Amino acid sequence: MDEERRSAKQGIGLLIACYSAWGLLPLYWKFLANIPSDQILAHRIFWSFLFVTVLIFAQGRWPEIKAVFRSKKNILALFLCSLFISSNWYIYIWAVNHGHIVETSLGYYINPLLSVALGIIVLRERLTFWQIVSFSLAAIGVTVLTVEYGKFPWIGLSLATTFAVYGLAKKLVKVDSLTGLTMETFMAMPFALAYILYVEINGTGLVGNISWLEFFVLLCSGVVTALPLLWFARGAKAVAMSTVGFFQYLSPTIQLFLGIFVYHETFSYVHAISFSFIWLGLLLYTLSFTGLLGSKRKTVAAKAQKTL
Repeated sequence: MDEERRSAKQGIGLLIACYSAWGLLPLYWKFLANIPSDQILAHRIFWSFLFVTVLIFAQGRWPEIKAVFRSKKNILALFLCSLFISSNWYIYIWAVNHGHIVETSLGYYINPLLSVALGIIVLRERLTFWQIVSFSLAAIGVTVLTVEYGKFPWIGLSLATTFAVYGLAKKLVKVDSLTGLTMETFMAMPFALAYILYVEINGTGLVGNISWLEFFVLLCSGVVTALPLLWFARGAKAVAMSTVGFFQYLSPTIQLFLGIFVYHETFSYVHAISFSFIWLGLLLYTLSFTGLLGSKRKTVAAKAQKTL
């Protein structure tokens, strides 16, 4: 029992580290705000690929990579993962460096609900009553923003959609986080490298145009990308899924606070009303997921206890 408790505590610590790192990412990309978003993305993909490849070889896991290539279904699923996670990264970096951190937090608050919606549409999963209420409240929140400002909150919904579809594609292939990230960056890396070479040849690249410190921070983007994923993979194995679901809201909350209190982005009464609907929806969804609402309380609680 003591060993299980130590493992659970370590898992919670890793999850806090993971979601805190993701929440603090705006600080990282803001430091590189003078660099065009497309070049940040290309370098992030390239250096992430190099870093995870080193880890794969260091851990002797190359056979796992070769095994992925034996299935056309795996290759297609990982290509979709690569496409959608690259799109998500670009939208996020662009939004952060153009003063839309509050909107990025909106996207990651909505993401869990949208992921469930895709599960219903694509995987024919069923919703409980309280989950339907959760979706309705989130939809009201998004509608409030849309009507009040007269424009669609495309940043938040684009981030939520690309990450939700990415998660759905991940369900089609059974690989761990490190192997998956290696394959995803491997598929995007040729395009990223070609773009880096193209802008350098044209004289619009980064060589000679940024400081050594900026280049070092950009180079470390591979580490910043991979480490939280590894923390998440280890942490998620040690605790119940309901615990993982609870901590996932730490990241957008940190982003929201950064946007309001550090970068002084607008958070009006309309934002407050909209976010309140979304927060309430997430609360009901989380309670439903953990079994505290609805008829599945004992079943879910028993599963969670068994996982621990």
